[in-house]
Amino acid sequence: MATVADHLIAALKRSGVHRVYGIPGDSLNGFTDAIRRAGDFTWEQVRHEETAAFAAAADAALCGGLAVCAGSCGPGNLHLINGLFDAQRSRVPVLAIAAHIPLAEIGSDYFQETHPQNLFRECSVYCELVSAPEQAPRILEMAMRTAVEEDGVAVVVVPGEIFSHRVDDDTAWGSRPVLPARLVCHPDERGLAAAAGMLNAATSVTILAGAGVAGAHDQVIELAHTLAAPIVHALRGKEYIEYDNPYDVGMTGLLGFASGYKAIREADVLLMLGTDFPYQQFYPERAQIIQVDIRGRNLGRRAPIDLGLVGTVTDTLAALRPLLAIKDGRTHLEKSLRHYDKTRRRLDSLASNDRDRTPIRPEYVAAVANRLADDDAVFTVDVGSPVVWAARYVTMNGRRRMIGSFNHGTMACALPHAIGAQTADRERQVVALAGDGGLAMLFGELLTLTQNGLPVKVIVFNNSSLNFVELEMKAAGIVNFGTELQNPDFGAVARALGMFGRRVEQPGDLEAALAEAFDYDGPAVVDVVTARQELSIPPAITAEQAKGFSLYAIRTILAGRADELLDLVSTNVARRILD
Repeated sequence: MATVADHLIAALKRSGVHRVYGIPGDSLNGFTDAIRRAGDFTWEQVRHEETAAFAAAADAALCGGLAVCAGSCGPGNLHLINGLFDAQRSRVPVLAIAAHIPLAEIGSDYFQETHPQNLFRECSVYCELVSAPEQAPRILEMAMRTAVEEDGVAVVVVPGEIFSHRVDDDTAWGSRPVLPARLVCHPDERGLAAAAGMLNAATSVTILAGAGVAGAHDQVIELAHTLAAPIVHALRGKEYIEYDNPYDVGMTGLLGFASGYKAIREADVLLMLGTDFPYQQFYPERAQIIQVDIRGRNLGRRAPIDLGLVGTVTDTLAALRPLLAIKDGRTHLEKSLRHYDKTRRRLDSLASNDRDRTPIRPEYVAAVANRLADDDAVFTVDVGSPVVWAARYVTMNGRRRMIGSFNHGTMACALPHAIGAQTADRERQVVALAGDGGLAMLFGELLTLTQNGLPVKVIVFNNSSLNFVELEMKAAGIVNFGTELQNPDFGAVARALGMFGRRVEQPGDLEAALAEAFDYDGPAVVDVVTARQELSIPPAITAEQAKGFSLYAIRTILAGRADELLDLVSTNVARRILD
């Protein structure tokens, strides 16, 4: 008879899973020993359980299937939580094996005791305790099924001793692959007719595309042609709709372009496709809104909508397209495209190689990385200013991928996401665009790159600050405080760890350093000293934000830090991207 752990691993393999990310611990010993015996199943060791969860999220995002992480009881479980929140909010299928204290000790305030079902409830779609060995195969199958069908996190809590118990080899649970069912889902005829009526009557339609347009690129382009509609994308929609798109007018939101913002504000109908875009201030004030989403609970929760349609974007557009008339008037589209062209040229001008200007503009760093990276590279991006530069200067082409904590918004995701992406595909180039604060938070994972032989290329935006937090302080009229970072030479640290490492302080040295790192056969870190006062200006400035910047300037001078204000002005004096 096989052990519970043997059954779990066999069931995972039948469903296409061949690795688990984690850190061993005594409550996991029965599970990790079964992995050792399995031979064709790998234990991907990291240095922090949070990284295990992040890595599993990136693995699932890249491969499109279930990925697995594990944590030992108590603190090991707790360390998983932030990464699992990221996976849950990114809607990727992740299974977490959460070891627990001995079954007989639950409720006794035992060593390392927590209540895992309570801990994981908010960041999962399924969380159950295995309370008897014979229950384990069934609980696992239910967890896997829920994760892949609902695109979320499932947690199986297993008291440590149960992993080593024997169970009947003839159990049917877990004996068949657990794969997602193909869902065909579109609105009924009444809803489709209502949408067609609104779109046909409109004079200016704008499409807002999110991650839900994945797999529907050509259909959305055809729809834009029919409706003469500019396409604005949310950040998570970038990789799915930006490329081969003559109707693209950029992003909206805090990281977006003025052209995307205005294309939405000037529409009389906004068609939202597969997006739960959260920022209310970027929605139109007078336009009618049609929202298409596979999750009915998402409809109308960000802005009042005139029509909500439940369905996949692919199936909904296939059913809607025959009901639409081709629009003759293209004034709104052409105006939006001209505005985008102007905005794009201004943004690109900020990414030019100014050989005499130091510190280096972060826009230039992102632009060079974009130009030198492979056509099918995977970019992982830290939250904060790196995600701004990636959103604006890393281009998608249908083969590249961009992974980040775009919904959960946690620091320190770029390196652990890169670990998961590179583990999933060791032949593909993986580039981590890391902030200095984010990298330092999980700095020990550089050791994972060397130990596991992962050739991830890490580019550090080293501005010696929590840069985006400083921008938020400026916008709120607050003098920067508590954001200073005393950083090492990250390139030297990388070399000490046995990796390729370079520090770049001059713009003229950047391209050669990145090219050398990208060509290096192994993990590499390029530490780029970037301008601290570079403003990642949103596409629209509110009166409150303008007031905040004015208050920041006055308070900074009164605090005796006028040099900081002068640096801010000199860094951004030529910037005009809002009009």
